[in-house]
Amino acid sequence: MQKIATNVFIYASVTFGLLGILMVLTGMDPDDKNSGVELVITKLFMINIFVILSSFALSVAGKYLNGKR
Repeated sequence: MQKIATNVFIYASVTFGLLGILMVLTGMDPDDKNSGVELVITKLFMINIFVILSSFALSVAGKYLNGKR
């Protein structure tokens, strides 16, 4: 379980970086009225944040709770 969570964390972190770079290069601002593509990228960015947080928590919990059962 810890290995899976760590892999998900790594891939989500890479995706987070790529989406962030894409947002900067396209000049997207949260206050602008976004088109459909920009709205999808923004939503993917937000989803990615929650995936990173939960997979990181699972990875750390798995590390520390591995021998506690």
